[in-house]
Amino acid sequence: MSAFTRGGAAGAPPAIGGESPGRRALRQFMAHRLAMAGLVVVAIFVLAALLAPWLAPYDPLETSWSRLRQAPSWAHPFGTDENGRDVLSRVLWGARASLMAGVVAVGGAALMGVPLGLLAGLAGGWVDAVISRVADAMLSVPSLILAIALAAFLGPALENAMLAIAIAAAPVFARLARGMALEARSTDWFESARALGNPPWRNALLHVLPNIAPPLLVQATLAIAEAIIAEAALSFLGLGQQPPAPSWGSMLNSAQRFIESAPWLAIFPGLAIFVVVLAFNLVGDGLRDALDPRTKR
Repeated sequence: MSAFTRGGAAGAPPAIGGESPGRRALRQFMAHRLAMAGLVVVAIFVLAALLAPWLAPYDPLETSWSRLRQAPSWAHPFGTDENGRDVLSRVLWGARASLMAGVVAVGGAALMGVPLGLLAGLAGGWVDAVISRVADAMLSVPSLILAIALAAFLGPALENAMLAIAIAAAPVFARLARGMALEARSTDWFESARALGNPPWRNALLHVLPNIAPPLLVQATLAIAEAIIAEAALSFLGLGQQPPAPSWGSMLNSAQRFIESAPWLAIFPGLAIFVVVLAFNLVGDGLRDALDPRTKR
């Protein structure tokens, strides 16, 4: 779980030396060199995914029997695959599937998990017990195994894979939101808001949610990296993006048959997964250090 769940007030940290908490967090994040490097890499991948139609030198679906499994060259910097398709073009277009799966799946997980966590933490009683036990039961199963089971049940498709990843990741957001809501409920400012007659939903949306947003942002950034790995695993197993549409996971699946004769088929999509996941983790670590109220620099 996030470092925010262990002690400390749920509210924003007080200003230090006249500097606002937001400015202090931004300054600390920008001073985190690894986090800034990760942010640059993430931005490059996002731009590459958005500009894939213009950056890709070839049609990612175009086959050619005259250029089967050609080694990297000036004409094909990443080589060609078993069907003569340009690997660089497929890696660029595959970034769309992987990044979209990561962002959409984590967004769906947050939309499902955060309201349930807030409800459990603020309502208490049997509502809290039921939501917590369901979340604990789902968390007892490795998230990737749960995502594979759900994707197999829903059917092979990128949309179903994103839904499966979102459902598997939702309990993490629910537990985090519940813990922060319980912490916020014990503070004086929350008691004051309730004493003024504010309804529970207003307290949750206007008072609790803004104060728990920083740890949720950190968790979302780290969860995107996990979702990208999960999407690649599902596509590798044939449960995500379906061929011939490019996906890093499905490219690795096709490459395993030629790992000795054409290693570039596995090197470049595998390297893309490694670099983008590492970049998101670095950004998440930087955000955690910058937004943790106990960190003072």
